[in-house]
Amino acid sequence: MTTYKGINGFAVQSVATDPSPSDEGQVWYNNATYAFKLAAVTTSGTWASGGNLGTGRYRMGAAGTQTAGLIFGGAYPSSPYDLSSAEIYNGSSWTSTGALPSARRGPGGAGTQTAGLAFGGKLAPTGAALTTTDKFNGSTWTNVNSMNTARGMMGSAGIQTAALGFGGYTAAPGTSNATEAYNGTNWTSVANYPASTRDVGGCGTQTAALGFGGYVTAVVATSNSWNGSSWTATSSLNNAGQGRGGFGTQTAAVAAGCASGPAPAASTELWNGTSWTNSTAMSNAVSFRGAMGTQPSGLVAGGSPGSITSTEAFTGPGSPVTKTITTS
Repeated sequence: MTTYKGINGFAVQSVATDPSPSDEGQVWYNNATYAFKLAAVTTSGTWASGGNLGTGRYRMGAAGTQTAGLIFGGAYPSSPYDLSSAEIYNGSSWTSTGALPSARRGPGGAGTQTAGLAFGGKLAPTGAALTTTDKFNGSTWTNVNSMNTARGMMGSAGIQTAALGFGGYTAAPGTSNATEAYNGTNWTSVANYPASTRDVGGCGTQTAALGFGGYVTAVVATSNSWNGSSWTATSSLNNAGQGRGGFGTQTAAVAAGCASGPAPAASTELWNGTSWTNSTAMSNAVSFRGAMGTQPSGLVAGGSPGSITSTEAFTGPGSPVTKTITTS
């Protein structure tokens, strides 16, 4: 009879903890959980619940990764309406950190948990748009030079010293097509986004960014890539919507959730540099979420309707996973 050792040249190991990293196809016995385990890779993206935010919010700024996240500002459905508070994530729970110098909703976000950037935003109930820019050092925020065009709810990409903001919502009811690049000191106006669009999803770097979805005179499915000097139209999303949680790179992005009509949607789409593909939907239909990370390992938090506290972590297709072997 053929045995596992005969095929692979070694016996199944008995271990108290699952090995990490593991090779695809590797089998072992976990003697703490009394289960045989298998190393596999995901064939489609998957979502899992994460730790709840301390304060529910939507239209917040975000930066960082799945295990070292940062969210700041945002909207709240009752007084005080606009938030200044910020929270950091360690992969399992959120903790309050230094608040923004002033409250705002819809700020752009870039950078990391310890070197973040917040720019622009809006205020309720006046609808005033902001040019305010603040940088984060891991504990406190410092005001720096302002943007050229006042707006919030824009697409954003990059890091603290090389950020990009595009599109956005100006003084009600206007939208903007402005694109600005930040070099760590000053903002510079560069080539305009193809259309005046608010609540556009964004990700990538200052010289290789991606913008998708949003609201022009209605929700749109358009997608555009940025090469550091100009925008180029790419293949559209499969579903039109605004307020998508966007994370990843110009060639491997995720668009999570959206507002496509009266109600939010849970849809998820993956970008491979050429086209968008529908993937596993989020557990909840939510829009205007804070989003961070990469296509293999991303995170979305908060969102609307209302101002929820839930967090969901995304594992992209092709990522390593551990599965329990059963008899079924």
